[in-house]
Amino acid sequence: MDYRNKTRVTEFILLGFQNEKEVEILLFSAFLPMYMTSLIGNTMIILLVCGDYRLHSPMYFFVANLSFLEVAITSTVVPKMLANTFSRTKAISFMGCLIQSIFYFLLGSTEFFILAVMSFDRYVAICNPLRYAIIMNRQTCIMLLLGSYVGAFLSMLAPSVLTAPLIFCGPNKIHHFFCDRAPMLLLACTDITLAELADFVSSAVLLLGSLLLTGVSYTYIVITILGMPSVQGWQKAFSTCVSHITVVTLYYGSSIFLYVRPKKGSAISINKFATVLNTVVTPMLNPFIYSLRNEKVKESLRDASRKYIGAPRTYVLKQSLFLPFSCSFNYSKAKFLYNPFVLNLITLLDVDSHFSLHDCPVLFSL
Repeated sequence: MDYRNKTRVTEFILLGFQNEKEVEILLFSAFLPMYMTSLIGNTMIILLVCGDYRLHSPMYFFVANLSFLEVAITSTVVPKMLANTFSRTKAISFMGCLIQSIFYFLLGSTEFFILAVMSFDRYVAICNPLRYAIIMNRQTCIMLLLGSYVGAFLSMLAPSVLTAPLIFCGPNKIHHFFCDRAPMLLLACTDITLAELADFVSSAVLLLGSLLLTGVSYTYIVITILGMPSVQGWQKAFSTCVSHITVVTLYYGSSIFLYVRPKKGSAISINKFATVLNTVVTPMLNPFIYSLRNEKVKESLRDASRKYIGAPRTYVLKQSLFLPFSCSFNYSKAKFLYNPFVLNLITLLDVDSHFSLHDCPVLFSL
């Protein structure tokens, strides 16, 4: 059949969730706060890692980059999805759709490489702690990060090259809330067998390959932990991995379901739910996962809030250092006010941004 005489599609219609207007507004009311929480939370993680010297380590370097990718991915998909709630046409240009699809898969692919790199970082920290600083130096971290972006670009190169020249001349309604490649391919007028195969193979290699690397790293980690003589050692080692394992489970579970299976055009509603999990829910949860279980991040957040809000800090002095009089004094980058008549408490008046209680353990009950 000659497709040259047919009118080519210049825009697509994103059907979204195809619900009643009231339901769409309800979904908008749910997704907007989740999107804002994701933006604020992940931006907070980036700023904390950049601004606090205690978080200047390879692990937090990759956590900050993961947060950056979360912000980028959600901002690629969610704003258009929210805008379409109040749009009559729900249209997106052909080029805009192609760009959205490319950026979504580029950023998403980079995330999986970063997750694999983070598992390698935990492997080195637990299995080779004495060589950790040598192996995971600044140059290595930057090279691993750049390698993640290059690997992501190469993994999506073939599907993108095969999708871009396809001719779209018939229906232009995409049964999704963003330009996902699978439902978009179904609208092509030409043969899509090769494009679908490239999409499936690249997704399988990316997801299963990075998952294999993550699995190998954690296999060695578990073997090392089980060889530790103390229960405290087990708990400390496992606590450094729990956050990463949680994120890996969320991402790989939904992504493997979405992309590593043939005939992805079926079960459209389930696909949309899994995509919401990937693009809205998981990015929102990540800052909580990485901060609530991490004492360094929580301490950094507390110090940052006190610094910018201006609330004074109050601590308990060791009983052996009880003083019978009020006074102010300087110690280890900080200025204190002491009042013996208020339950032996000491108030921190002025402090260096890098001050920690651990800087002066002789004074405080930690």
